[in-house]
Amino acid sequence: MGKTLIVGISGSSGSILGIKLLEFLWSANYETHLITTSVAESIISHETSYEVADVKKLATKAHENTDFFAPVASGSFKTDGMVIIPCSMKTLAGIASGYSDNLLLRAADVSLKEKRKLVLVTRETPLSLIHIENMAKVTKAGAIVLPPVLSLYTKPEGIDDMLNYILGKVLDVLGIDNKLYERWGKSK
Repeated sequence: MGKTLIVGISGSSGSILGIKLLEFLWSANYETHLITTSVAESIISHETSYEVADVKKLATKAHENTDFFAPVASGSFKTDGMVIIPCSMKTLAGIASGYSDNLLLRAADVSLKEKRKLVLVTRETPLSLIHIENMAKVTKAGAIVLPPVLSLYTKPEGIDDMLNYILGKVLDVLGIDNKLYERWGKSK
């Protein structure tokens, strides 16, 4: 196994990003611990052709969001980081305020307190001042806010190209080599 990563999928549009990240990490033989919220599971069913059970099988271990006895709830469980993709504004607010009332929020809190990478792929537009202030708060605490902003210099030919660009940026931040998108200065 390579690195150990926690992947969270919260209740926001864009669950396909979390699924595609899990597929990449699975194919690259990474150990992954998946946490999904109940709203995320509804969105997976609504937005994608994936069954929630099949998404959970893409992870080394899928944890129930209510399971505070899961290893990822403790700082003594070593990981190389955590990604919440997508990250809803509700989840962002919970992290920003230190309100860890479920496993996803607790694992994010642990990542911050242990000074491990925490990448939040925030999904909302337009942003309110509250959203922006919460993003500033988590950034000051050590998280990396990475909204799924499209890149047009790569001349995407479809949705897969756009998704791959965002996933490539997430993997870059985590220090994971990938060739999912065209780098600046390279031509197609």
